[in-house]
Amino acid sequence: MNPVTFSVRNWQFTLVVFAMLAMLGLNAWQTIPRAEDPSFPVPTLIITAVLPGSDPADVERLVAEPIERVLGTLDDLAFVKSTSTDGVAVIVPEFTWDVDPEKKYDEVVREVNAIRPNLPAGLRSLAIEKVETGLTAISQIALVSDTASYRELEEHARNLKDALDRITSVRETRVWGVPKTEARISVDLGRMAALRIPVSAIERAVQARVTDIPGGAIHAGERRFNLKTTGSYKSLDEIADTVIVQAEGKLVRVKDVATVSWETDEAQHLTAYNGKRAVFVTTAKKTKSNVFQVRNQIFAVADQIEATLPSDVVMERGFDQSINVDKRLTQLGHDFLFALALVAITLLPLEIRAALVVMISIPLSLAIGLALLNFLGYSLNQLSIAGFVLALGLLVDDSIVVVENIARHLREGMARTQAAIAATGQIAVAVLGCTATLMLAFLPLLFLPEGAGAFTRSLPVTVLLTIGASLFVSLTIIPFLASIILSEHEEPEGNAVLRVVMGGIHTIYRPLLHIALDCPRSTLVAATGLFLLSLLLISRIGFSLFPPADSAQFLVTIETADSSSLADTAKALDYVDQTLRATPGIKWVMTNVGRSNPRIFYNQSNRETRANLAEAFASFEKFEPGKTLRIIDDLRRQFATYPGAQIVVKVFENGPPLEAPIAVRVVGKDIETLHRLANDMAQAIESVEGTQDVVNPVRLKRTDFKLGIDNAKAAAFGIASGDVDRVVRLAFAGSVLGQFRESDGAEHDIVVRLPLKDRHSLDDLSQVFVPSANGGGVPLSAITDPQMVSGPSRIDRYKRERAVTITAYAKTGYNVEKISAEVLQKVKALPRPPGYGILLGGQAEASAKSFAGLSTAVLVAIFGILAVLVLEFSSLRATAIVAGVIPLGLMGALVALFLSGNSLSFTAIIGIVALIGIEIKNSILLVDFTNHLRREGVGLKDAIEQAGEVRFLPVLLTSATAIGGLLPLAFAGSGLYSPLAWVIIGGLITSTLLSRLVTPVMYLLLAPNRL
Repeated sequence: MNPVTFSVRNWQFTLVVFAMLAMLGLNAWQTIPRAEDPSFPVPTLIITAVLPGSDPADVERLVAEPIERVLGTLDDLAFVKSTSTDGVAVIVPEFTWDVDPEKKYDEVVREVNAIRPNLPAGLRSLAIEKVETGLTAISQIALVSDTASYRELEEHARNLKDALDRITSVRETRVWGVPKTEARISVDLGRMAALRIPVSAIERAVQARVTDIPGGAIHAGERRFNLKTTGSYKSLDEIADTVIVQAEGKLVRVKDVATVSWETDEAQHLTAYNGKRAVFVTTAKKTKSNVFQVRNQIFAVADQIEATLPSDVVMERGFDQSINVDKRLTQLGHDFLFALALVAITLLPLEIRAALVVMISIPLSLAIGLALLNFLGYSLNQLSIAGFVLALGLLVDDSIVVVENIARHLREGMARTQAAIAATGQIAVAVLGCTATLMLAFLPLLFLPEGAGAFTRSLPVTVLLTIGASLFVSLTIIPFLASIILSEHEEPEGNAVLRVVMGGIHTIYRPLLHIALDCPRSTLVAATGLFLLSLLLISRIGFSLFPPADSAQFLVTIETADSSSLADTAKALDYVDQTLRATPGIKWVMTNVGRSNPRIFYNQSNRETRANLAEAFASFEKFEPGKTLRIIDDLRRQFATYPGAQIVVKVFENGPPLEAPIAVRVVGKDIETLHRLANDMAQAIESVEGTQDVVNPVRLKRTDFKLGIDNAKAAAFGIASGDVDRVVRLAFAGSVLGQFRESDGAEHDIVVRLPLKDRHSLDDLSQVFVPSANGGGVPLSAITDPQMVSGPSRIDRYKRERAVTITAYAKTGYNVEKISAEVLQKVKALPRPPGYGILLGGQAEASAKSFAGLSTAVLVAIFGILAVLVLEFSSLRATAIVAGVIPLGLMGALVALFLSGNSLSFTAIIGIVALIGIEIKNSILLVDFTNHLRREGVGLKDAIEQAGEVRFLPVLLTSATAIGGLLPLAFAGSGLYSPLAWVIIGGLITSTLLSRLVTPVMYLLLAPNRL
C-alpha cells in the first residue's frame, strides 16, 4: 500500500507510532553519553622499556632494535618509531586504521614477550600501553601541602584513588607527582668490606625472608591446620633484625651494616598547584558514561575524602572537562535555538498553518535521529551537535516541498485529504531522489581514512540519521497533519508574505529568465567564466587540516640542556609558573617537573620521564577567541627571552595526534652527520617567515661521567669482570629485594642501596667498595680513572632508520600548509651526503593521507549522485543538466571561505561534499517539474519558464532554511565547524541565484528526449 495513503487514512496508527518515536528520542536525550570530543579506537601502541645505567647507544642496540625487528614482522604495520635516551627506550608502532586495535595489541604483547628472554637481564620494566582517546582524564585534582611529607600526601592520594575507583563509571584513576616510597636498606659499604661481607649476602638474606612460601597443612584429630613458616616482614624492625651471616662467632644482622628506614626514592616527577607543592589525582571515565554524571560522582567522593584531610592538606579541584563540555553544548544549544528561529522566519511565505506543519517535522526528525544515534553507540559531542545544527537547515526541505505542493493543490480548489494524498504522491519520487542525492553526499564521509576520518565520523552519521528520519516524516506524518491543519479554503494568491515573494519572482526573476533563455550560450559562457575566476582563490585561501580546539586550557613545555638536573629544570619551570600566574585571566596553573602533564586531551601524548623536561598546564577563566590568542602570543614572546631553556606554548588542536603542525625528518645512518644536518635544518626553518618555537631535539650533546674502570688493576685485586658494574648499580640505582606489604594492603619496594638524601653526588663515589677475591673491599677510586665524556642525548628512529625530527609551530595568522611548503623547499636545498633523506611530517603528512581519502569520498559522492540521477531520469542529458549546478555552488563556497578568512580545511572539504548533494537536490525539483509539464503537452520553452517560476519558491525556501540554520554555526567563530557552515552558505547563495538561470539554459540546450 502507498505509505502516504496509509498514513493519512490510518491516522490513529500514525499518531501512536510517532508518539512512540518522540518518546524514544526524549529518552535518548536523557541517557545518551555526553563528552567534549568523540571517542574512537587508535591503532597505536607505546612500548616503554627501562634499562637503568645504559646510554642511548646501548639502549638502541640492546632494546629498541630487537623490538623493532619483531614488530616489523607483523601485518598492517604503517610504521614504527622509537626514541632511545639514557636508560629508557620508547617504541611506538602504528598500524593501519583498518585493523582491530585490540587484536594488534594482543599480537604485539605476544611477539614482544617471545623475545623477552633475549633482552638484557638488567631490564627493569617492559610495559605495553594502548593509545586510547577514552583514557583522557576528565578531572585533575590536586592535594596541596607545604608541610605534609610525601608519604602522607601519597596516603591521602591513595585513599582518594581507591574511593574513586569504586565508582562504576570510572575507568582509571592515577596518582602523579609522588616520589616512590620504599623501605630502604642504606648500606655502609666500608663497614661491610671491613667485615668481609659482600652485598650479595644482604640480598640473599632479605630475599629469603620476604619470599612467603606456604608450609602445607597438618591434621590434629578432626581438624586441619595450615602450617605458617617464617612469613613476610611485618615491620621495619624485622628487616633490621634479619641475620646476614655469622662472623667471628657473632651473628651479623642487617642493622649492624645498614640503616633501615622509610624513605622516598630520588624524585623523578614532582608536581605543584599554583606554585605550591602538590600531588595530582586524575580520573578517566568509561566510554559509554555521561561526563556530567561522572563529574558529579567524582566530586561527591572528593567531598567525602576532603572532610577527612588534616588542616595542612588542601584539596583543589583543578581541571574539570565537564566545564568545557557544558560550554560547547550550551553554545551549540543556543546556536540551535537561534537557527530554529531563523528557519521559522523563512517559512512565513507558506502561511502560518503550513509553517506550523513544517516546524512539527523538526522535533520529530531530531528525536528519531537522536534515538538512532544513541542506539548506534555514539555520544553527544561537539561534532554530533554540529551535525544536528547542520541537519536543521536540511531536514525541513522534504517537508517544505511536500507542504508547499499540498498548499498549491488546495489553492487550486482540491479537498484537504485528496490534496494531501495527490500532492505528496506527485512529488514523492522527486523527494526520494532529492534525499537520496543528499544522503549519498554524506555517505562516503563515513569511510574517510586515518584519524581525521575517525574524529569527524559522528558528524556525517548524525546528518544521515536525521535526514533519513526527515524523509520518513515528510512522507507519512506530514501529509496527515497537512490534511487536518491546513485551511480548506486557501487564498489563491497565498498570504501577504507569499504575495510579496511571488511578486519579486514575477518582477525580477521572470525577465532575467527571459533574457537568459534568449541568449543561452552567452549565459553559459558567463557562468563558466565566473567559476574559472573563483578557482584562482584557492591559492589565496590555502589548505589546512584541523584548527585549534578553542580550549581555555593550554600547555607550556620546557626543555633544558640534556645534562640538566631536576633542580635546574625546576628553575625554568618556576619562571614559567610565576609568569603564568601573573597573567590576567589565568585561573590556575598545574606544574610538572621531570615529566609532562597527565593526559587531559584526546590527542595529547605523554612523554617519557626526563630530568630536563617540565610542563605547565594552565587554564584561563574563559576562552575568548581573539583576546585569548593574543595573550598566548604575548606569553610566547616573554618565554622566548629566557636563557638556557626552550619554552614552547602549545594550544590544543583538533584532529589526529601530531608531533607538531610543522615537522621535518632527516634519516640516515651516522649520528654525527644526522646531528649536523639537523642543526642546518633548524636554522633554515627558523629563517622562514611565520615559524616559531623551532625545536631541534639534538641541538646539544649530553655529558656523562665515565668511571673508566682499569680492568688490569681490578684483576690484580681479584675482582671479577662485571662485579664493579653490579656494585655501582646497586649503590646508586638500588636493588629491589621484594615487597613490603602494610596492614592496609599497600605495597612498597624493599631496596638496598647507598644512603640517599635528595640525590646522589660525586662525593658518594668514595663510599663505594668493591668486594675482592680475598674477602675484603677495594675502594672504587683504586681501580677507576673517572672522566667526562660527551655523546648523543637521544637516538630517534623512524621506520627502522635513525632519524632526527625538527618541529615548529606557525605564528598566529599564518597558514601551516604554506609555511610547510616553504620549509620543505628550503630544507631540500641544503647539501647532504648520499643516503640521507628528507621526510615531511606533521600536519603536511597527516593532510596528505586525510585529503587523499577526501578525494575518494568526493568521487564516490559525485558518481553515486550521478547514478541516482540516471536511474531517476533515465537520461544522461537530464543528469548533465542537474549536475551542472555543482560548479555554481563551488564558486560561492570559495568566495565565502575567502571573505570569512578561513582556509580549505578538512571540515571545509566535508562542507563542499555536503553542498554538492544539497544543491543537486534543489536542481532536481526544477528538472523533474519541467519534465512533468512537457509530458502534459506544454512546449519546451514554456515548460522551462513555468517550472522556473513555480519551483523557485520551494527552492528559495529550502535554501533559506538551510542558510538560516547554518548562520549561527558560521558566526560562532569556531575553526572546526564554521568553515563548513560558510562553505554551504556561500554555495547555496550562488547556486540558488545563478542556477535558476543556468539550469533552465542548460535544459534548453540539452533538452532530454526521454521524459
